[in-house]
Amino acid sequence: MPTDISGQELVKVLQRLGFIVNRQRGSHIILRRDNPYARVVVPDHKQVRPGTLRQILNEAGMTVEHLLDLR
Repeated sequence: MPTDISGQELVKVLQRLGFIVNRQRGSHIILRRDNPYARVVVPDHKQVRPGTLRQILNEAGMTVEHLLDLR
């Protein structure tokens, strides 16, 4: 599990997969994808915690390997 990914870097990777930034509330960026529908919340932190990253990847239907390929 990569532990050195920032929230902004994760948002850029998700945007390459078709997610768009829907809104932001405080330090949380909400992204969504229409087809297939998915909604994820990414914290805008310098380093995303491993458990949080795992949950975001699960909600987006991604694997760690896919994330590393797109990085």
